[in-house]
Amino acid sequence: MLMTWVPNPVPDEQCFEAIKAGIDALPAGTKAFLNSGSFYAQDFGTGNLQMLSRFFAKYPDYADKTFLSVKGAAGMQGPNCSEENLRSEMEKIAGALGPIKKMDLFEPARVDTHRPIEETMKTLATLVKEGHFSHIGISECNADTLRKAHAVHPIAAVEIEISPFSYDHNQKKVLAAAAELGVSVIAYSPLGRGLIAGKYKSAADLDAGDMRQNFTRFKDEAILKHNGEIVEQLNQVAEKRGVTTAQISIAWVAALGPNVIPLPGSSKVSRTLENLGAGDIILTEEELKQIDQILAKGALGDRYWGAPDEKAHLWG
Repeated sequence: MLMTWVPNPVPDEQCFEAIKAGIDALPAGTKAFLNSGSFYAQDFGTGNLQMLSRFFAKYPDYADKTFLSVKGAAGMQGPNCSEENLRSEMEKIAGALGPIKKMDLFEPARVDTHRPIEETMKTLATLVKEGHFSHIGISECNADTLRKAHAVHPIAAVEIEISPFSYDHNQKKVLAAAAELGVSVIAYSPLGRGLIAGKYKSAADLDAGDMRQNFTRFKDEAILKHNGEIVEQLNQVAEKRGVTTAQISIAWVAALGPNVIPLPGSSKVSRTLENLGAGDIILTEEELKQIDQILAKGALGDRYWGAPDEKAHLWG
């Protein structure tokens, strides 16, 4: 996402180097989880999928070394999980990806609340039988929706935002339901969309056209200052451990459960390898307690632009 859904898309070679380095750093036989979307571009088009198509065309041997999750069925008017639109998404995604790599898992990017989740799941189950993809995921759903969906067809993964700035009763309920059902949790934006870096003091620090300029956590300086104090305290935990604050954040997310998979994003080799290094960090009980005390202060600001969850299509 960070490679193509930015004001100035990252050059292919830089993207390829970061993806390849991440795959190469994994133990033999381990597949790298790649997350894409049919709308991961400034124009909400298939730019990210097309970039991956070019990557696999250059490195075809890497297709079998990856597990590709693709989100779709999102639109300017909101999610649309009608059978007609989902079939259109299948055609669009396959066309953008090309012949070398097929998506392994498909997720509706948001829950289409205009139709029962059971109806959506029946359509997705049919698409699995037809061979479009092998696994079904669901994104930004609440715990009850996850249970209803899983009752129709096994859900392989649920994708929700989890970070030191995004961890409240909604995340906790989904985590509990996923653990109960044996569903993997893909925790996206574990670094708070860059807040962990601590370098943003106002929206002016972001590039023109960066969608985060519209998010309350980035455009309100008082909120940035408050959340920056949380980062400073996490910095102290990281310094004592001899690792980076980003690694502490990722390790904390991973510690939420054996089925939780942190999903940081980076377009740089160094950051990709740094993020992977967090997988070797097992936080102590003392460190976890200290982090819990830090987070008890409570992050400020909404995840997006301040709209109610229903309008932002969150926790459907």
